[in-house]
Amino acid sequence: MANLVDETKNIMKKYGIRANKDLGQNFLINSEVVENIVNSSEISKDDMVIEIGPGLGTLTKYLLEKAGKVLCIELDKKMIEILEDRFEEYSNFEIINDDVLKVDLNKIIKENKENEKIKNVKIVANLPYYITTPIIMKLLEEKLDIESITVMIQKEVADRLIEVPSGKNTGAITYTIYYYCDSEKIMEVPNSSFIPEPEVTSEVIKMKIRKEPVVKVENPKVMFMIIKSAFMQRRKTLLNALTNAQVFISKQEGIKILNKLGLNENVRAENLTIENYADLAKEISK
Repeated sequence: MANLVDETKNIMKKYGIRANKDLGQNFLINSEVVENIVNSSEISKDDMVIEIGPGLGTLTKYLLEKAGKVLCIELDKKMIEILEDRFEEYSNFEIINDDVLKVDLNKIIKENKENEKIKNVKIVANLPYYITTPIIMKLLEEKLDIESITVMIQKEVADRLIEVPSGKNTGAITYTIYYYCDSEKIMEVPNSSFIPEPEVTSEVIKMKIRKEPVVKVENPKVMFMIIKSAFMQRRKTLLNALTNAQVFISKQEGIKILNKLGLNENVRAENLTIENYADLAKEISK
């Protein structure tokens, strides 16, 4: 760990870099964590890794040794200069200076699979805490041709994301991830693994994209619309939340549908399984 600490401090000093709080930057200095992220990603020379927010390139360095290609997406122009200096000699390194939420990832993946003879694409990232959910939702909702997503994020968020939905910690995104992915916790990461130390504990999780979604739904968009509507008013009963959101035409119609599905009229959003939501979507789509 000491070597990585010194290396990080030297790079920061050389380029006059300080962590940008607005971009949620915390630089990883724990080599054990880096190795765990890379190893759990199961990367080979047949793979292209898309690394989101590489920062100083601590993780990038390890990825370049394992992957056929590493494509980094970095918003901070100061980091672009550092990354280009550090890895210019690597023929399998490419970087894009842009906001990942604005990048056409489907186009990038398609072009690389056609031109670079890449078999698999894997996402690896130490995600900024403030933008974790939008990035993960983008990766899943755009139905990218990827094999897995291995990320380090805030522990509290990670625990909510990878649990089987139906419980008090469940959120709308929990159902999305469970629908698309088979997820697992890799390791907990202490605050001391970063410069500067964040105020929260981190966790590495891996989401492996399912070949088939966990439940069959004729129209997934309808199901996720229902889930989002339900969780926007999660303190209300499901009946009231979906009536207010005009998912149900009327309260009477909602009661009829819930009774048909064997659901209590006072049930709340987090108490439903994904199968329950799939059944709701089927009924509402009739």
